[in-house]
Amino acid sequence: MSTAGGYYVVLAVCFGLAGGIVGRLKGSSFWLWFLISGAVPVVGLLAAVAYRFDNRELRRQCPGCGKVVKLHDALCTRCGTELEFPDVAIASEADSRRRRLSAG
Repeated sequence: MSTAGGYYVVLAVCFGLAGGIVGRLKGSSFWLWFLISGAVPVVGLLAAVAYRFDNRELRRQCPGCGKVVKLHDALCTRCGTELEFPDVAIASEADSRRRRLSAG
C-alpha cells in the first residue's frame, strides 16, 4: 500500500469514528454514520452534525398494534398500518427521560 493510501485509510477511519459518535449521540445508528463518514470523510461528518436528533422527535402510538413510532412515520414498521396525523402526540424519548430523572 502506498503512503498516500495509508494516510487516507487512517483519515477515513478517524472521520468514521467521529461521524459514528455524533450519529449515536443524536439517537441514530453508530455503524450507519461510521460507514457514511468513512466513505466520504468530510461530507459524511458534516451530514452527521446536521442530522436531526432522533431521540427528540415527537412520537405517536399505532392504532393497529400499539407500537410507539415517530410522529413523522407514515406507516407502522411493525404491522404496516397507514397512520393518519394524530391530534395528540406522545412526548419524545429525551423529554420522557428528562422527566423521569428530575422526578427522582
